[in-house]
Amino acid sequence: MTLPLKPISQVYLFQTHFQSSRLVANFSSLSVSCCRNEAEKMVREFDPKIPIEQALTPPSSWYTDPSFYALELDRVFYRGWQAVGYTEQIKEPHDFFSGRLGNVEFVVCRDDDGKIGAFHNVCRHHASLLVSGSGKKSCFTCPYHGWTYGLNGELRKATRISGIQDFIVNEFGLIPIKVGTWGPFVLLNMGKEISPKDNIDTDSLASEWLGSCSEIFSLNGVDSPLTYVCRREYIIECNWKVFCDNYLDGGYHVPYAHKGLASSLALDSYTTSLFEKVSVQSAEGGSKETEDDRLGSRAFYAFIYPNFMINRYGPWMDTNLAIPLGPRKCLVVFDYFLEASHKVLVRWWLAPIAKVPRRQDVEEEGLDRHPRLKTRSRRIGYLEKGRSEKAQQWTLEFYFSSFYQHDI
Repeated sequence: MTLPLKPISQVYLFQTHFQSSRLVANFSSLSVSCCRNEAEKMVREFDPKIPIEQALTPPSSWYTDPSFYALELDRVFYRGWQAVGYTEQIKEPHDFFSGRLGNVEFVVCRDDDGKIGAFHNVCRHHASLLVSGSGKKSCFTCPYHGWTYGLNGELRKATRISGIQDFIVNEFGLIPIKVGTWGPFVLLNMGKEISPKDNIDTDSLASEWLGSCSEIFSLNGVDSPLTYVCRREYIIECNWKVFCDNYLDGGYHVPYAHKGLASSLALDSYTTSLFEKVSVQSAEGGSKETEDDRLGSRAFYAFIYPNFMINRYGPWMDTNLAIPLGPRKCLVVFDYFLEASHKVLVRWWLAPIAKVPRRQDVEEEGLDRHPRLKTRSRRIGYLEKGRSEKAQQWTLEFYFSSFYQHDI
C-alpha cells in the first residue's frame, strides 16, 4: 500500500510545542485517574499496622488488578530514584543504552564532552521511538521523519520545517530526565522537571536513594572497582512484587528451595537489618572453604526499594532488577560483576556464573504458579514469624506509605 505524502502541518507543531516534561509526566496520572476510585479503595482496605501475629499477606488484587498496577506505576515508579543500568554501558563518549519503565521510554547516553544525560526516547515531532538497545552513536536521528538530536538533547536538524511560523529550534530538544550515578549504577528520577544543565550531587543522590546506609554498602564493597561480566534476562509470568516478596524472605525459603546454597551458609547467623529505604540480609559463609568457593566468608544481600537487589559475596557481585511489564508479568535482569583483581579468572568462572540464575528456577516456576495470581480471595496466607518478619513488615509499611505521600 502506498501512502500519499502529507506536508508537515502547523497542527503537529502546535501539539509538539506543548509537549513539556510536565505533560509527559502527567500522561501516567491521566491513565491512573480512569480507575482511580477502585484502586484507592484497594489501598484503603489494607491495614499495614496490624501486628504480624494477626497479619495476612496483601490481597491478590494488588498483584493482578490493572487499575492497581496503573496507580502503582504513578506512585511507586515515576517518583524517586530507580536503578536502570550500570556505568560501564556508557563508559565512553557516544555510548548509549535505552529502556522502558512502565509507559516511559528512556535513553541514557554520554555526550561529546563526557557528560551523562538521560532523555525521553521519543522524537519531539510525532513521538516516534528514536533508538533501541545499546551501542554507540554520534547523534540520535528519528527513523520516521529524520529529525536529528545531539547527545546533549539539542535539536540539530528538523526536516521540511522551512516556512513554519513561530518555530523555535531551542524549544524542541529532547525532554530531559534526571540522571545520576552511585558506584557502578545508573539511576533515573522521573518525578522532577530538570534542565539539561542540572548537576546531580553524588552525596545527595546517595542520601535520597540509600538513606543512611550508603556507608554500609561501601564497607561491603558494593561501590568498589568492579569489572562487568555478563547479563541474564528472564520474563516471569507474575507480578513484580511476587519476585521481591520472594527475595525478602530469603532466610525462610533458602533451606528448602536452595539446598546447595543453604549448605554454604551458616543459617544460624542469618540477620536482617532495616533502614529507611533498604533491607539488608546477611549471613556468614559455611566452614568449608575451597579455592573454587564463590560465596566467600560472608554473603551480603540488599534490597533497595522498590525493585532493586544487590548480592555481594566473595569477589563477586550480582544485581537483580524486577521491571514491571504489566499486572501479571515482569522482566528480571541479572547483571554480574567481579572484583578487578580477579579479572583473569572471568573465563574460568563463566561456567558456574551461567548456572547461578538457574538456582532461581525453583522460584521462577513457583512464582509463575503463585496462588496470588489465581485467586481473588483476600485470605491467601500469613506472614512469617521469624527471620524474615522484620523485612516483610518493613516492606509492607514502606510500600503502603508510597500511596499516601501524594494525597491519594
